[in-house]
Amino acid sequence: MTATKEAAESSSASSSARPMRADARRNYSKLLAEAAKAFAEFGADASLDEIAKRAGVGNATLYRHFPTREALLEAVYREDISGLCDLAYASAQPADATAEEAVAGLTDWLRAAIERGGAQNGLKSLLAMVLRDEGEALGSWCRESITSAAGFLLTWAQTAGAVRPDLDTLSLLRLVNAISIAAETGGAETAEHLMSLVVDGLRAR
Repeated sequence: MTATKEAAESSSASSSARPMRADARRNYSKLLAEAAKAFAEFGADASLDEIAKRAGVGNATLYRHFPTREALLEAVYREDISGLCDLAYASAQPADATAEEAVAGLTDWLRAAIERGGAQNGLKSLLAMVLRDEGEALGSWCRESITSAAGFLLTWAQTAGAVRPDLDTLSLLRLVNAISIAAETGGAETAEHLMSLVVDGLRAR
């Protein structure tokens, strides 16, 4: 482990151990939101100075929360994956859903996952990471989080009789990743067309 990474992890650990003041939480949230937009627009090399400027804070505030570019990227990715997982759990409602309600819930989540894959630089890589047995702490957390959330949603849809029982979570995530990649060149219309084909193929017969 490099000294830079050790310092970042040490800073992150100490920050998470101390509750943030309200103004610090606001600054943290604004920095995350602006970083997500900047990374989506310019990629992982987006200007940190510009991110701080867009968030309305000084560079010192940015580096106090995120000592390295890698720390900021990781925080953005974690926030994005957490949002996608939260949506999966929220979509799996209600417990006594009809088959059509379950199909709608699963479809909404698939669409959101694909849209995020097209909009956020790095999310497609994280989704792909789920399909491979590699990565350190971030990769492990991402795999476990998104696999659990997608599995919960899939089980809910299968219990409702909406989705074929032979579909497993890994296959579902492979479909999400494949459509996200296809949407890069084909655009939103291609993604939506593929989505309709996939959803039709997933339905219980």
